[in-house]
This record gives sequence, C-alpha cells and structure tokens, in this order.
Amino acid sequence: MTRMYTTGNVPRLHQNGKGPFDIVQTYRTLLSSDPDLTMPVAAIESLVSLLAATPNLSTISETLDLLAGASAQLKRAAANPVSLSAGTDLFTRYIVSTLRAPSAAGLSGSPGPHDFHAVRNHLLNNGRLFVARAKDARRAIARLAARFVREGQTVLTNGGSRVVGLTLTAAAEAQTRDGGAPRFKVVYVTSGSGRAGVEDGREVEGRETIEALRRMQVPVAEIPESAVAYSMAKVDIALVGAEGVVESGGVISRLGTYQLGLLARAKGKPVYVVAESHKFVRQFPLGQEDLGVEQRVLEFTTEVVPEGGEEERIGDKTPNVKSVEEYFQSDDGAGAGQEANGLADAVDYTPPELITALITESGVMTPSAVSEELIKIWY
Repeated sequence: MTRMYTTGNVPRLHQNGKGPFDIVQTYRTLLSSDPDLTMPVAAIESLVSLLAATPNLSTISETLDLLAGASAQLKRAAANPVSLSAGTDLFTRYIVSTLRAPSAAGLSGSPGPHDFHAVRNHLLNNGRLFVARAKDARRAIARLAARFVREGQTVLTNGGSRVVGLTLTAAAEAQTRDGGAPRFKVVYVTSGSGRAGVEDGREVEGRETIEALRRMQVPVAEIPESAVAYSMAKVDIALVGAEGVVESGGVISRLGTYQLGLLARAKGKPVYVVAESHKFVRQFPLGQEDLGVEQRVLEFTTEVVPEGGEEERIGDKTPNVKSVEEYFQSDDGAGAGQEANGLADAVDYTPPELITALITESGVMTPSAVSEELIKIWY
C-alpha cells in the first residue's frame, strides 16, 4: 500500500539511530554550522538528508509526497521563504525530471518496485553533487564580478550578501597582486547610524565584510540608509545581492535595495546584481505588496508611547508565556521567526528596469534573459 505524506504529516524518521529526523532542525543546524551556506543550498541539503534517512521509500509517488511535505514544513518555519523556496522547488524539479526520464539519468526504463532502490541511490548521489556545485557557484561569480570593480572606482553596496563580500575581496586581491594596496573604495549602507558592530542588539549586516575589506587596506565608508542619495554623486557603480531573482528579471532583496536602485538610475549609475542561479524563482511580483511574504513595514497606529518609553509599551502588550522560545513557536512546533517580519529582515522588490545586469556563475546576463534561463532550468 502506498503511503501518502501530506504537508502537515511529514514522518518523524530516525536518522542513523540518533533519534527522530527533524527537517527544520536539520536545516537550521546546517545554516548555523556553516556560515557560508546559503538558504537554498541548506534547504536542498536538508532534503537530500531526508531521502537518505528514508530507506523504505518504494514508489515515485511516495518520494514526491515526502519531498512536498518536507518543503512545505521548511517554508512555514521561515520568516522569509523566498530564497529557501528557490532551493526546494529547484530540487523537487530535478527529482521529477530524473524520475520521468530515467534513461537520461543513466537508468534503464521506468523504475519498478525492484529497481527503485537503484533510482533512490542515484538521486542521493546526484543530489550531493548538486549541493557541491551550488556551493562552488559563489566563487565562480566572485571571479567574474570582480572584473566590474575597476581601479579608482567607488562601489556602493548594502546588506550582508556573501557573494558581494566575496566579490569585493576578490577584486582587492586582484589589484594587490602586483604590490601595493587596493585601488578602489566602498560605500557600505548599514542599518545602523554609527560604526558600532551591534545596532539595537543585532549585529550590523555586512560587518564581517567591512572588517575584512579594511584589513585588506580597502577604504570603507559606512553610511545610514538616509544618506544614500547624498552619497550617490561620489559612487561609480552599485553592487547588490539578492534573496531571489524573479521571472521578470527583477530581484527580491533586503529592504532598501529598491530605493538604492531608484537613486542610482536618477544619477545614471549602473546597478549590478550578483546571485547564484539556484536563487532563480518562478515568481512574478507586480509590486511591493505582491512578494508572498508577510511583513510589518507599514504599521499605522494612533497609540501614543507613554513616558516609560518603548520598553514599557511593549511590556504591557507581551503575552504571558513561559519562555521566549514558546513565544516564537509556530503551530507545528517550528519557530516561525515572527520577529524577522519587521524592518530588520524585511525585503523589497527591485524591478528589472533599474538593473543594469545580473552576474551568475553561468555568466553575465541582462534582466530580460532571466525568463529564458528559467525555461532552461525548469523545462
């Protein structure tokens, strides 16, 4: 009898005799253990681990149901599932294409109950290869994008994109091979107003990149988001990352990227987006309210903060719960990260007309070429 795994009924599997397999915990452990791991790759690696921990799968239907349920569970547990969804959807598509055309994957005919074990092993091996290639993508992008950072230029960037950080350090290394210091400057837009490493109890985005660049003798100026327009006249190019690249060629990225793009276009400055191809998502937002992510950016209120200040007001509204962990638990027991829906982790949509080019591990492309690239990936 075929087992059906629904989105709310992912089995609690035992992994290597070490206790029940938790897809959400596996995902979080991967991210925390490897700071260079992106959310899509961590999601794919979690799904590969799930398949490895499920040796009793015997049909295609069971495999797809299991992956669909686990993917839905991961998305529910993420405050912003855009980037994560790109990974789960792409891996599921790979599984479907392999199972539908086994001969193209080097397997013989349609898998029956006796040789499905061979298909599963093939999926596991190639899934791990898929993860390895995805991790290498960032280094390939950095090598390519570093050429766009020329001597004497000033680069404007924001957020905590690892690809942007790697690109800037690669450009610095390239300019110091013949001796001397790097010959470009960086203007880094941070969420804080000063140079402290922590703002409101949170580490300032991009702090690691800023410090790494300064150690390499790259001059870096930190500015608040309110100073972007003021600084734009001194900028030569803008370099940003992305949480997701959508079908129109636009990008979903940290809040403020859309503003940066508008100001750059007004001043005639090119905007380059660096992003791995596994961040390409089948999404076509029409505006800022069409991102599929619930955010608390605009919150109208008539409430007046009392003399006690913000702390007193929040204290009056905090529900009576046993612990912080309980307060941020979702209905299925996975932390939904409601706090991340606020301004600190909010995202916006930058339309394609504000983007000069996208740089991926496959090369440099215009925003209009994204839909064609998605067709190659998905069809």
